[in-house]
Amino acid sequence: MRAPAPSPSPSGPDTGAVAAATPADRRRWARYLADERAEAAVYRRLARSKTGEERAILEELAAAEGRHERHWLRLLGGEPARMPRAGLRTRLLGWMAGRFGHIFVLALAQAAEARSPYDGERFATTAMAADEKIHHEVVRGLAARGRRRLSGTFRAAVFGANDGLVSNLALVLGIGATGVAPQVVLFSGIAGLLAGALSMGAGEFVSVRSQRELLDATDPGTFGDAALPDLDIDSNELALVYRARGMSHEEAVARARKAIAEAHAGRVPVRAAGHDAHEIVGGAWHAAASSFLFFASGAIIPVLPWLFGLTGATAVIVSLVLVGLALLGTGSTVGLLSGAPPLKRALRQLAIGYGAAAVTYALGLLFGVSVA
Repeated sequence: MRAPAPSPSPSGPDTGAVAAATPADRRRWARYLADERAEAAVYRRLARSKTGEERAILEELAAAEGRHERHWLRLLGGEPARMPRAGLRTRLLGWMAGRFGHIFVLALAQAAEARSPYDGERFATTAMAADEKIHHEVVRGLAARGRRRLSGTFRAAVFGANDGLVSNLALVLGIGATGVAPQVVLFSGIAGLLAGALSMGAGEFVSVRSQRELLDATDPGTFGDAALPDLDIDSNELALVYRARGMSHEEAVARARKAIAEAHAGRVPVRAAGHDAHEIVGGAWHAAASSFLFFASGAIIPVLPWLFGLTGATAVIVSLVLVGLALLGTGSTVGLLSGAPPLKRALRQLAIGYGAAAVTYALGLLFGVSVA
């Protein structure tokens, strides 16, 4: 026989309210229990693939979900006879946790934690509702670390592929609407792919190379290092160098004294700590190659129907379907990684791409030519 449920914490429901709970209430508690267990398992699985502070944070999140699990077990009086399945979103998180990078899982978890089920739940404690809100911010912080590491490649991939999809779809539909032969549409699409990819690659190369040259001109130099041992430690202009780099007067004087002392001792002077800006910017050739390939991978999709011999309305419809699916994919990926609703971002990408194609198609019809 199941033991009676103990009285919840003072900030939760009172004993009378628990005793008066309906079967529907108890079924809801069991669903909460299943969700909390599944979420804790997700965080523990993610923690096993991490080290250091990130692992400790994920383990703490799992422990917090364990506290919530014990709350529902107390109200239920023990393990329910029939345990329900966790929600679809939580099961999806568990499936992804073992197959995809943690950035995707954390992005989904961030969205899930933003919708706490306990805000209007009278049988949950106020501490549990507060925990869920804080978990959202914790997961946001963890996801932000991954987003920062991914930001450069992600930007090049999404914008490059999306530019290729939209620009070449608009090009082939605009050319096709004029009534020219299918071979002309195909040639125009291939030419648009190569021209756009080369332009993207060249532009990225020039941009990154220029930024690296600007950083070279901005970074602290070593021109005066050889003269440091000859400076007067009490009256010198090295402090002016540090002040010119943005330090306060007191910080600059302290840093100058330390640098001169190290120079007298034969050690390399300590320089201002910070991120390696060149590493953040990346290499020019790598950026150019990435932009070329990402643009080309998107730009080839609108051309595929003509490449495989389709013509007329059939080719247009197939091209629109293929590009639409690709735009939905890039849009949902942007939404997923940014913690925003994937469907909303996917539909936005689709509307932008189809809108651009509609404009050029209309212009092609307006300036159409007759073909013998």
